[in-house]
Amino acid sequence: MPTESSRARSMNETRDRILDVALDLLGENPDAGMGDIAAAAGVVRRTVYGHFPSRLDLVRTLTERAVTEMTAVLTEVNASDAEADAAWAAFIARLWPVAHRYRVLLALRRGEYGEAIHGLLGPLDELLADLVKRGQDSAAFAQHLPASLLSQVAYGVVFTIADSALSNGTLGARAATITSLLMLGVPEARAVTLAGDQP
Repeated sequence: MPTESSRARSMNETRDRILDVALDLLGENPDAGMGDIAAAAGVVRRTVYGHFPSRLDLVRTLTERAVTEMTAVLTEVNASDAEADAAWAAFIARLWPVAHRYRVLLALRRGEYGEAIHGLLGPLDELLADLVKRGQDSAAFAQHLPASLLSQVAYGVVFTIADSALSNGTLGARAATITSLLMLGVPEARAVTLAGDQP
C-alpha cells in the first residue's frame, strides 16, 4: 500500500511532467489546449485540471518557474565585480538554455495572458533595468532610451533568437549575446570579444 509520502512524490512527478510537456507543446503551438497537454503527458484531462484548474494557472506556474530560474542566474551574475557589459554577456550565456526552454512565454506575453505574465516578470525586469542602468552610468551602454526600456529591447532579442534557432541551428548563445550587446550600444568588436569569453 503506497505511503502518503510516496503518493505526494508521485503527484509532484506527475505535476512536473505536465509542466515539462506543456512547455514543449506550447513552444511548438502557443494555442495548444489543456486536452492536448493531457494527451501529450499521457494523463487524462481531469488530472491536468486537478493540478491546474485553468490554462491561466498552468501558464502562471510556467512563468513562475522561469522567473525563479532566470532571477537566480541574474542575481548571481550581478553579484560579481564584472563591468556591466561583461555581466550582461555572462547572464545571456548562462540564460540561453533557460531562454530557449521558456521562449513560449514571449508569445504568450503578447496574448491573453500578457497581464499575468507581465506582473510575474516584474522583479526580473527590475533586475535587468538595474544592470542596464549600471552600464549606462559607466558609459558601457547607450543612453538613448531609459534603462527599463533598453533592457527590454536587448532582452527581447535573446528570446527572438531563441525562437528562430528552432529552424536555424546556426544561431545560438553567441549570436544572442552579441546581438543583445549591440542593442545595448556596445561596440561590435567589444561585443564579439565578450561573446568569445563565454564558455
